[in-house]
Amino acid sequence: MANIVARLRYARISPRKARLVADSIRGLSVARASEQLRFSDLKAAGVLGKVLDSAVANAEQNHGADVDLLRIAAVRVDQGPVMKRMLPRARGRADQIRKPTSHIIVEVVEEH
Repeated sequence: MANIVARLRYARISPRKARLVADSIRGLSVARASEQLRFSDLKAAGVLGKVLDSAVANAEQNHGADVDLLRIAAVRVDQGPVMKRMLPRARGRADQIRKPTSHIIVEVVEEH
């Protein structure tokens, strides 16, 4: 059976921060990873949790996979476009504010 994929594009979180959480769940069973994400205080954990839930739903609905046998095959966090904004400062100057985005890809596979 092929890997089942869920993607979230243009997530408003820095890829560097999201990768910290992604590295902690890579290779785990879906149940263990979901539990770990639920009890984490990081913003990226909530975002990755939703993408993981979507991948599980795709596996169950589209491929008839058994949820209890699913394992995370791969988690990728790629950099999306960076929104650039200006912030007025004193004496007529301006600072640039960078608002990074991420593309998050979660792949699950059914183990037999």
